[in-house]
Parts: sequence; C-alpha cells; structure tokens
Amino acid sequence: MSNIAKLLIAGSVALIIALIAGATAFLAMSGHDGPVRVAPVAQDVAQADAGPSSDVLPDKDQPAAALFGYKPQPNATRQFLATLEKPTLRQAAPDLFKARGPPTKAVLLYRALYKAHHDTFKTDWVCPRQGIGDCVSFGWAHGADIHLAVMYLRGDSAEWKPVATESIYGGSRVEARNRDRGGYSDGSYGGAAAKWVRDHGLIFRDEYDVDGLKVDLTTYSSARAKDWGNYGNGGRDDNGRLDREAKKSPVRDVALVRNFEEAAAAIESGYPIPVCSGQGFSSRRDDQGFSRAAGSWSHCMCFTAVRYDRRGLLCQNSWGPGWVDGPKWPDDQPDGSFWVDEATVNHMLRGQDSFSVSGYGGFPFKPINNTDWVRAHQPEETIYALAP
Repeated sequence: MSNIAKLLIAGSVALIIALIAGATAFLAMSGHDGPVRVAPVAQDVAQADAGPSSDVLPDKDQPAAALFGYKPQPNATRQFLATLEKPTLRQAAPDLFKARGPPTKAVLLYRALYKAHHDTFKTDWVCPRQGIGDCVSFGWAHGADIHLAVMYLRGDSAEWKPVATESIYGGSRVEARNRDRGGYSDGSYGGAAAKWVRDHGLIFRDEYDVDGLKVDLTTYSSARAKDWGNYGNGGRDDNGRLDREAKKSPVRDVALVRNFEEAAAAIESGYPIPVCSGQGFSSRRDDQGFSRAAGSWSHCMCFTAVRYDRRGLLCQNSWGPGWVDGPKWPDDQPDGSFWVDEATVNHMLRGQDSFSVSGYGGFPFKPINNTDWVRAHQPEETIYALAP
C-alpha cells in the first residue's frame, strides 16, 4: 500500500472518530434537564438578578425569563371590555377629569400600604418576590392591596389584609376563561385578571376552613401558584369552595386606563393601576429615581404614585427588593420600585390591557393627602419622609 493511501485511510479514521465524539457530546447536551440560561439584553437591563423565590423548583436554578408571565390575549380582553357598561376610566369616572387646576403635588399611594401593613402586622412592608411566571397576579394583588389600604385608612373598611396572589393567578387562568384546566405553562393577562377580581373576587393571605377545605395562605407559595394555575382558584380538590369565598369580596369596578393623564387622575383619588406591557427597564435608577426604558419584558407590574416635578408614575415590581438600585425619590420610595417617565407610561398603556381598580361603586373623586398616612415613629425607628 502506498504512503498516500495510508495517509488517506488514517485521515478518514480520525474524521470518523471526531464525528462520533461530536455526536455523543451533542446528545449529552440535548438530554440535559437543567434550565437554559438567558443571555442579558444589555449590561444594565434588569434580568431578575435576585432570582426566583426560595421555594421554586428545589435544588434547581430557574432562568430569569421564567419570571416574565404576561401573555396578552387582545381579543379576549376586548370581549371582556364589551361586557362593561363603562369600560374606560373616562367613561366610568367623569368626576376624576373635571377641571381643578394643574396638579403640582405628588400623590404616593404606597404610603397607605406602609401604614396599613404596619397596623396589621406590626412590621414593615417588604417588596415581594415571585417564583414563577405569575407576575400578573402580583401586579393585580399589589393594586388591590394598595386600594384596600386607602379604603381602610379612610375608614371605609374595618380592617386590612393582603391579597393572595395564587388565587388571582388560578382564577385568571381557569375560571375567568371558562376553562376546566389552565395547563402548566405559566402566564396570564390583564383582561383575565380584571374579569376574575370583578366577577368573582379576592382571597386574602389568611387561613381558610371552608366546608372541610383547609388551606393556609398566609405566605406565598410558587408551588401552589403552579398548581392553582392549572386547576384554578383553590386547586385540584377545591370543588368551587374558594370561588364561593371569593364572591364575598369582589372588586366592585375595573376600568381600562389608556394614557398618563388617565393613570394620574386615577392615582390622585386612590386607584392604582396594574400595568401589563412589553416594556423593559434598566436595573439602575437615575438621580431622581427614574429607570431608563431598555429591552423588552412581557411583564406585569403596578403604578402606585404620580409626580409632576418630572412627570412620571412610580412602578412597583415583584422581583424582591434588590433587583434595582440607585437613588430614590422621595426617601421612602419602596424597594424594588422605579419611576417611569410620561412618554414611556403612554407607550406601556397603549397596549390596552391595564386597568384601575375600585372597591367603591364607580370611581368617585376622593383627593389624597399623603401626610395622613405617615404613621408616628417610635424612638430609634426610621422616619418616613413627609409629602413633598
């Protein structure tokens, strides 16, 4: 055999060995059951750095993308809006838009939550951290929590309790859509959450014993959220018992909010806005507490305050207190929150899947005084900043 033939045979054998090794490595990677890491969109664009809550997927990591759970269904949202006699905030709340002179003072609804939470639990409120793609339930629960805190501090309700996110998540995926099952892929949308809280109601962070069904909802569980996201409010063996309980506490009105002016008018009277959009943001606040619009998030958060020195709304996220850093305004701005400029607010609300919530009949004009909600401080206790 010639030397050339020997070289050709040796080269062919080496090539075959390399191909077999490559195929083996590819199959090994394909069979790996761990999560796929998500590359960051930009260096300072937030990717849920704080990670999921500690009870999600024990002993496994979860990619940041798993925390984005907004799955818009525009046709279904339009169908829900068609069932409302006055679907938009301007139609439902004309009193909010009467001429009263240009607004100048910030309205900070989160201070009502601070006060109500401390009155109830004797501890300070802490920014929650979602564990799966149940952001819609967190945005809506936060909106309900704040509005109920406003009602409580006005004397319109005798007590305040936080809302159980798992109920909104399951109810918006199953009952609100007239389904038997929601499936195990995560996500929901604003119109479904609005339909659930209005047509069904709220379940609170409490211990329930309803016709033999015992469930402790005092703390958030992502495993429960996953289960209820498939079986609906109450889970697999509920048989409608928590649905009947939710009917005792309906959100009496919801209304579509379409721009900054409408959102500001709602917040001015104590009505926060759970906001669903595809807009992403930087994880670093600027000198005035604003975060730059950057990247794309399919996500739900909540607008909870308005300011006019630099026109914008405060947006509360549900990734824990540490995902965003930088200066705050005012000093008691909640952890995990950031201000959004007017133009970006208008862009976010253009998707027409963000609503204001009301526990009253309609949306009556009820002006807010921030200083009413600043609780007296005790020695060696941080003093909340007064209204600017």
